[in-house]
Amino acid sequence: LYINEVVLGTGFGVLMGPYVANVFSPRSWGAEQNIITLEVMRVVLATGLFAVGVELPGAYMWQHARGLLIMVVPTMAFGWIVVAGTLHAVFPMLDMISALCIAACLTPTDPVTCAAITRGKFAAKHVPIEIRRILSAESAANDGLAYPFLSISLYLTVETSTRVAIGKWFLVGWLYQVIFGTTLGAILGLMFSKLMKLSHRKGLIDRESYIAQYLALAIFTIGVASSLGADDLLAAFSAGSAISWDEHFNVQTEGDAFASVIDYVLNCGCFIYIGAWLPFSSYNSADLGITPWRLSCLLIAILFLRRIPPLLLLYRFVPEISSWKEALFSGHFAERPLQMGVSAVFVSALALTRLPTPENPPANQEQLLAATIQPIVSFVVLGSIIIHGLSIPFFNLGRGVHSRTTSLSLTWTWTNRTVPDWVFRRAALKVQPRHLALPIQL
Repeated sequence: LYINEVVLGTGFGVLMGPYVANVFSPRSWGAEQNIITLEVMRVVLATGLFAVGVELPGAYMWQHARGLLIMVVPTMAFGWIVVAGTLHAVFPMLDMISALCIAACLTPTDPVTCAAITRGKFAAKHVPIEIRRILSAESAANDGLAYPFLSISLYLTVETSTRVAIGKWFLVGWLYQVIFGTTLGAILGLMFSKLMKLSHRKGLIDRESYIAQYLALAIFTIGVASSLGADDLLAAFSAGSAISWDEHFNVQTEGDAFASVIDYVLNCGCFIYIGAWLPFSSYNSADLGITPWRLSCLLIAILFLRRIPPLLLLYRFVPEISSWKEALFSGHFAERPLQMGVSAVFVSALALTRLPTPENPPANQEQLLAATIQPIVSFVVLGSIIIHGLSIPFFNLGRGVHSRTTSLSLTWTWTNRTVPDWVFRRAALKVQPRHLALPIQL
């Protein structure tokens, strides 16, 4: 059925969580639970982003820069504005700045959930290799680019002057976090690549050492970038791309399943955590203006408007997408999530670290934003996991049912015919092409 670890892990987490078995409850860990959630998501995301960078062909980001630029920048900007407008319309108690902040959490796509259509048997059989690669690269790139969208919203919320907010956004959000973070990751990746090649040439390490460093470099990169205040997610992806630029690292790790096993273990643990973390009791908070029907309307609008329209308009400028059907497929399944998952939880937890602790009821717009951001984001994440995670199983089940129905229909027709067999054989010979009949005559 091609049910991946995202759906299974989330379902198991819900069962083990506080609303069913009450065995595992991250939200009961006190004031530090948001920091724990942030760091868990950070490690899983950085490992996934580093893996995407390593698995892409050498110099892929440079060779496909045009398609990536078009898929990332205008698509993210369009989705950010559309989601913010929808939020402001569905939840009128939120002003436009608060809506932009929540929309920034739902803008990035997620390479962890995206793996359902870029890896595995279904992807290898049904999804073209170019689509798989461009979706993986795009999901990794726009994860890190969520920082500028979030930072401008937070600066406009916290700062009293719009001029100061925009200045900090450009200097800190773009120049330091994004550009410096990307450059830092590339430098670390290139240095590590040179060191590994030198050590291998001198016989100081063997093939197994490359596998061991797969996870170590990802964690080392996000540690350095986070300590310096840079964009650690872009740094991890940049390091992964740089280390495999000449494909030496890929050759050494080719065919080894250890890295994939580590990736799956982290993903399963992460989504079990998310399933237990989901705040189901907050999905019906009338005092905050949050009701199930409002959340459902928001989810439907996001699924249809966030990515599909801009990709259908711009796919002609993306060389890797050759038809509107591929653009529709990319827009639907790249709803990061399937792309709204780990990234959205991570960005919402990051936003809470920069917002005040809300009172009950919230005293101002900042506190209202802090009280509503995770209930709204988590509901969209849950809906995205269910809809996109089960799309492929239902698609595969539908194809199987159709195939069996057709087979049964043909069998019934053949066994209940009233015309003799020789009529069918003679008719088949009459319509047989000449180039196929000639060898039989000879």
